[in-house]
Amino acid sequence: MKSFHLHLVSDSTGETVSMVARACLVQFEEIEAVEHLWSMVRGEVQVRDVLESLAENPGFVLYTLVDETVRLSLENGCRQLQIPCIPVLEPVVAALGAYLDAEVHARPGSQHVMDSEYFDRIEAMHFVLSHDDGQQTRDLEEADVILLGVSRTSKTPTCIYLANRGIKAANVPLVPGCPVPEEIFGSSRPLIVGLTKDPKRLVEIRRQRLRLLDQAEDTDYVDVDMVTKEINEARKLFSKHDWPVINVSRKSIEETAATILNLMAKRQEGSS
Repeated sequence: MKSFHLHLVSDSTGETVSMVARACLVQFEEIEAVEHLWSMVRGEVQVRDVLESLAENPGFVLYTLVDETVRLSLENGCRQLQIPCIPVLEPVVAALGAYLDAEVHARPGSQHVMDSEYFDRIEAMHFVLSHDDGQQTRDLEEADVILLGVSRTSKTPTCIYLANRGIKAANVPLVPGCPVPEEIFGSSRPLIVGLTKDPKRLVEIRRQRLRLLDQAEDTDYVDVDMVTKEINEARKLFSKHDWPVINVSRKSIEETAATILNLMAKRQEGSS
């Protein structure tokens, strides 16, 4: 395993540069990054702190800095230390500016301003938490998306991810012997999506869950035949009501959410 120091420098929270770094690192095997996150770097004092750390722990620098003075200070310091220093946003912003023939306005942290989109995300998150795992069904008509699926099909994390995009998502578990809430069938506004998973993979995940909770494993919850029947019954329900189905066996939460967003976009196009 090869290890190196990765310095992530941001004039805001560091969320963007961290996500880009991790998306790039997964392309390399047996590489471990020792991350140094520098957030809210907006002046010479903070840049000096970064450069001092770089001198002690030389490595690779990724940054998202929009203030030209701060950016040049970091770049010059890295040049003197002979350390690679790569801007994450600058090439994209410059290309967009050229394409749109528009002037670029440097606004550090502007992606995190408390605007209407910010409050939409907060409202969506409250909605997700109060409608998780079928807790509340009386106002499902207010949802943008309703996810249905048997236990451990990633309903909750997918809803939380969607909430971060401002999507009001509810999820309802399909439990053997328990009727599906009538409110589901009376909902016309939300997009209803069924989530399913390979039975063997689902059993593995459920077993891990039971071990984590220190519970017995001699139960129908992890019996392959019973789980297969459970999934087949869910699929019949989805097919009966013509609800789109996503197999999440080999999908990440992000990929599942992206598929749902595409389904929402197609639905909206079809109704316009």
